[in-house]
Amino acid sequence: MDWQELTDLTQGRPFVVERVRLTGGGSGSGVVVEGQFEPPQLAQLSVNDQVFVAAFVRAHGSIKEMERIFGVSYPTIKSRLNRISASLDFVDVDPEPPATTGAEVVERLQRGEISVEDALAELERS
Repeated sequence: MDWQELTDLTQGRPFVVERVRLTGGGSGSGVVVEGQFEPPQLAQLSVNDQVFVAAFVRAHGSIKEMERIFGVSYPTIKSRLNRISASLDFVDVDPEPPATTGAEVVERLQRGEISVEDALAELERS
């Protein structure tokens, strides 16, 4: 069974994979891992959305090319991209810097990596 068949079978409902068997050559061949594994987010999209995302990647993110491929307008492509992106969790691209201890700040100051003013500012934030 491939991902498309699994996606059709689940009809977009959430599912958990409980058994994975590694195939192919190499030392890991034939190894079976059991547990509860959530499939990748892209595998959880409908088959049509998976095709759309693959086409978008192959078109290097060009909406103009997507209009040509699918024969639809810019707003239609944007609407579909927005709908798909809303269903995906993304990694925070601007996370808060990790909290540092006073000792770490002093060490960085001693190594000359930060100024006294930066060190004081970091100590005030923590």
